[in-house]
Amino acid sequence: MPNDLNTLSLTEPTTDTIEVNVTDIPLSLYIHIPWCVKKCPYCDFNSHELPMDSELSMYEEYVDALLLDAAMQQPLTQGRKIGSIFIGGGTPSLLPIAQYQRLFTGLRSCFEFAEDIEVTMEANPGTLEYAPFSQYLEVGINRLSIGVQSFAADKLKVLGRIHDPVQALSAIRAAKAAGFVRVNVDLMHGLPQQTMNEALEDIQMAHDAGATHISWYQLTIEPNTVFYRSQPILPDEDNLADIEQAGQSLLQQLGYNNYEVSAWAGESDKPCRHNINYWQFGDYLAIGAGAHGKVTISRNDSIDNGSLELRNKMEDDLLVTPGIYRFSKSRLPKDYVVVSSDATKESDINQITPKMVGWQAIDQEELVSEFMLNALRLHGGVAWSMFEKRTGLALNSVIKQVNSLVAQGLLVDSDTQLQPTVLGQRYLNQILRAFFIKRHLDDCLIAARY
Repeated sequence: MPNDLNTLSLTEPTTDTIEVNVTDIPLSLYIHIPWCVKKCPYCDFNSHELPMDSELSMYEEYVDALLLDAAMQQPLTQGRKIGSIFIGGGTPSLLPIAQYQRLFTGLRSCFEFAEDIEVTMEANPGTLEYAPFSQYLEVGINRLSIGVQSFAADKLKVLGRIHDPVQALSAIRAAKAAGFVRVNVDLMHGLPQQTMNEALEDIQMAHDAGATHISWYQLTIEPNTVFYRSQPILPDEDNLADIEQAGQSLLQQLGYNNYEVSAWAGESDKPCRHNINYWQFGDYLAIGAGAHGKVTISRNDSIDNGSLELRNKMEDDLLVTPGIYRFSKSRLPKDYVVVSSDATKESDINQITPKMVGWQAIDQEELVSEFMLNALRLHGGVAWSMFEKRTGLALNSVIKQVNSLVAQGLLVDSDTQLQPTVLGQRYLNQILRAFFIKRHLDDCLIAARY
């Protein structure tokens, strides 16, 4: 491993800016469904166990809130079509199909979908026993991501999963039989007491069952989880490295292409378009409890500041100022769907729309680290021209760091492509340190997980 990475100069603030054309930036939509049957001990996502007294009206109220949220964000499309949708959670497959039908009818009336839109839904095998797979397709969901994690019964028990190996295999096969051409399977490795053979068997079983895409990532212990408070015994570093190397070799033998840290596309499939948009620093709207979005506003774009939704939820001076913004929604479902008793007038949007709890411009000095954090996950990298088009910053703002990393063999020496070398892929977090401003350094380095 290179020894002098920590001596690299951190990115300095820059005033060299370039005009950004927002119409050149792809736009996606993230939808968060916050409930799950049981909270897994490793999970640090915004998920909440279903209330004991839950009723179908709970789902209806939540979809009402999602559609209000979407209507509020419609002006932020700035004339762009939605190219991909990702429905995450929680466990999105808990939402009844009737509510998905209502949700997508409403979304289509609010947004313009691209003709070839990719719509992914996460699903838990334990909630898919009677899943209407063909109805998901009819709604417009054309890609599934099934959270298997492991096909070993003892590992599933330790992970707190509610499904068994038979249900996991059945879910994959049923999705394929129903007509899903694209089926991703999530698998974890580095599980408590997991052997190399067990990890490899998980990959083989997913492939044999029909997975066209595999997300294969190491279990990491995150704060605010049960595993963090009571940590299981995991394989040591040497065994973890051996498992990772053997698993990557098997995936390659089976015809999967490792296009991102933990993402493998099969020969009959292609990279996940929605996640590619994240990693290429595209824009994405976000609806649902705890959802986070990112949007670019350029100088030539006209945002309807007369919109009550936007006027009450975001400060007008932010909307008329060109820049790149992040926003978030209140985390608790009960806060997200709340409708004040004072909201008696249709114009009282501030009382009846889902809460916007964050709307903040990304500072120029943070744009470099934000872009690199995403783009360098892609093993093929991105075109250097994308750096300027997506951040509005000139290439000279990072030339010092790039030259140093190229000299160390961590970045490819190219005038056209920003790309990590094979060595750089191995030491990605260390590369990113070269681009992070000091206050962001420790908080934002990636865990190679998703």
